[in-house]
Amino acid sequence: MGQSPSSQRSHGGDLASSFEKFFKDFKMESKIISQEAINSIQSSLKAGDLQSAGSVINNALRDINNAPLSIAVTGESGTGKSSFINAIRGLRGEDKGAAATGPVETTMERTKYEHPKLPNVTLWDLPGIGTTNFLPHEYLEKMKFREYDFFIIISATRFKGLDAQLSLAIEKMKKNFYFVRAKIDSELYNEKKSKPNIFNEQEILERIRNDCMNQLKKANVSDPEVFLISNFDLADYDFPRLERTLLRELPEHKRHIFMQHLPNITEATIDRKKESLRQKVWLEAMKAGASAFVPMMGYISGNDMETLKDTLTLYRVFFGLDDSSLKIMAKDLDISMEKLKENLNFPHLLSVEKNQESLGEKLQRYVKNFSFVCGGPIATGIYFNKIFYLQNFVLETVANDAKVLLKKQISKDFEDSGQACLPQDVGNENGKSKTASS
Repeated sequence: MGQSPSSQRSHGGDLASSFEKFFKDFKMESKIISQEAINSIQSSLKAGDLQSAGSVINNALRDINNAPLSIAVTGESGTGKSSFINAIRGLRGEDKGAAATGPVETTMERTKYEHPKLPNVTLWDLPGIGTTNFLPHEYLEKMKFREYDFFIIISATRFKGLDAQLSLAIEKMKKNFYFVRAKIDSELYNEKKSKPNIFNEQEILERIRNDCMNQLKKANVSDPEVFLISNFDLADYDFPRLERTLLRELPEHKRHIFMQHLPNITEATIDRKKESLRQKVWLEAMKAGASAFVPMMGYISGNDMETLKDTLTLYRVFFGLDDSSLKIMAKDLDISMEKLKENLNFPHLLSVEKNQESLGEKLQRYVKNFSFVCGGPIATGIYFNKIFYLQNFVLETVANDAKVLLKKQISKDFEDSGQACLPQDVGNENGKSKTASS
């Protein structure tokens, strides 16, 4: 039974062409598998060796699915470490499982915080080196530095000499570290209140950034880069730039879990999540690739429906559309859950109501549009498993819903602050405040 070598080579050639076209559209820093793995898969497909290609894809998916991500956060007491940890976990100080906030260092031991919905991601709150009697290299040994993928060093004023010494010790151990200057919003507020007539936000931000960098250079930190952030408004200031930097410098197989871990702070973040998931769906579809084209338009099986339900549940968690997240958002927006869901498409995605098109018809319309816009596999005549279209159909819907909710949140924030909501600001890569990059 099975395919002849010639038909396998023909099939593999189609797959190789589609594989190359798909991944060339992604920037290097956004790819979730290494270029070496991409080249290996493509070579195997061109040779018609589908088994070898499948083996490499299977190994890549295993690494992506099982990748742990461990982030160490350190700094002096009162710098905002706990608030930072809560912010990137999508939690507030009052939420269950949130890191305790306050001006006093409450422990001399490292404290573990897992993401509430993504257990592969762990953040560690380390006591500031100034609150211990350890030298920098001793501190790192005591804090088990080998377990972390990278370090975030946080300051709320200027970086101290001990922070700089710590960074030098981390550098010697060949680990990545990033300087974060927190509480920028508070500093700007105080400056504006004390000097309203000469207040200039951009000049103040540049002055703060330059002061931090000069202090670090004096301590012999090579090529320091400082990120100015607000723990309460991650979309503002430099957090989007920090996000891009971390993605670029993380190993490929850990980028996916990091992206899904982040809260939806901008449309760019949502798009990165979607593109990361789209790569994963593509790899899964390649792995399960059919030996002949599957015209899935007219028939959706019971197994397909169960798969779609599971996919929808998972993607809702990734994009903050699960019931617990929506409940918090509805409370913040002062509307009911039912009213909030009226603006969303995912609740009706898998339902078939009277006078509405069937799921198969919805899917057919999506595939036609996807192929036209993206030059998808159907346009190139590739043999492809329908899993790609089914899961992408769910992914597009949920990602678009996340953007709808983001706009609602931004509108509410602007209303609360007495400002008009400008559509062109929504999803800006730098958030609401435009800052100069260092």
